[in-house]
Amino acid sequence: MERVDVTILGREYSLACATEEKPNLLAAVRHVDQLMGRIQGTGKISSNERIAVMAALQIAGELLGLKAPDGPLGGLAVGDFKRKIDDMNAMLDDALSGQEKLL
Repeated sequence: MERVDVTILGREYSLACATEEKPNLLAAVRHVDQLMGRIQGTGKISSNERIAVMAALQIAGELLGLKAPDGPLGGLAVGDFKRKIDDMNAMLDDALSGQEKLL
């Protein structure tokens, strides 16, 4: 593990990560810092905690909206994929609970 010192919204953080993960971590830090800076710059939200929550929600939205590359799931958004898996899990749970009642 490697220690990495970063700054997000003017605050220093010391993080640990594997050496091969450092470039991705630094890219994530830049993304979060820029997003939080834009949110803070609107002047509508002043609390760092609220800024962090708004940034987290925006990043989660970005993640869930990402489209799968070409292939069997091509064009399907991650959020849609997650919902389909959740629906399948619910169907399996229902089917299994029905089987347990028969036994």
